[in-house]
Amino acid sequence: MNPLGELLLLRPDLKDVLQIFLVAAVLYRLFLLVQQTRAMQMLLGLLVLGSIYLAADLFGLSLIRYLLAQLFQYGAIAALVVFQPELRSALARLGQSRMMRIFRRMEESQVVDEIVEAVERLSRSRIGAIIALEQEVGLDEYADKGSRMEARVSADLVATIFTPYSPLHDGAVLIQGDQIRAAGAILPLTQYSVPDRSFGTRHRAALGLSEETDAVVIVVSEETARVSVARRGQIELDVSSDRLREILEGAVPEAPQIGGSGGRRVLA
Repeated sequence: MNPLGELLLLRPDLKDVLQIFLVAAVLYRLFLLVQQTRAMQMLLGLLVLGSIYLAADLFGLSLIRYLLAQLFQYGAIAALVVFQPELRSALARLGQSRMMRIFRRMEESQVVDEIVEAVERLSRSRIGAIIALEQEVGLDEYADKGSRMEARVSADLVATIFTPYSPLHDGAVLIQGDQIRAAGAILPLTQYSVPDRSFGTRHRAALGLSEETDAVVIVVSEETARVSVARRGQIELDVSSDRLREILEGAVPEAPQIGGSGGRRVLA
């Protein structure tokens, strides 16, 4: 066969492009499901072991290659047992759309109303609060660090959780869909410098979570009573109720960027 014929065989057709797209979409979806979970650490470990196996095969290290082959053979069964909770959670979320996991469409307006009302109450009372809404990336890792809950989102419940001196008021409330999944959760603090010296632990935790996940994080300051929203490693200050409603409904334009750590923050 001539070189031109070989090149024509390598040229992908529409079916090949479609298959590549589907495989890439599935891999991307799986990556989102395991991101920020113990399963992600397991995948990194498997990559390291796979690299060692390839090196052993390349250099003819038969003993190491044999041991790793045995580990891969029985390790898969052990992984299914150890990571059963993560797999069950991932399969439960697989196929759900982004909007379905934020708010169920039929009840979206009601959930938004409850959250906005709760934030208004907390702000009027100068009660500090931090509320994280799960999106594509799961928050189970952080929910495990708090107190698990299975409760319908309501303004009364959210306000009660953050009542001063209550057992859970210092941590974050994690919301998935129309359910409160955890309260008193401990969130990671941002590792970047912040442009506003008035930022407290809640603001730093909101930024930290928004840097590691795609969650929308609402903060109510007990010192100033102002409401802030952190997303994608940026924070918007002095958010009004109408603005908060727009953010929660997803119909929000980009806010102007100013100063702070290479433009990583949004201040309004």
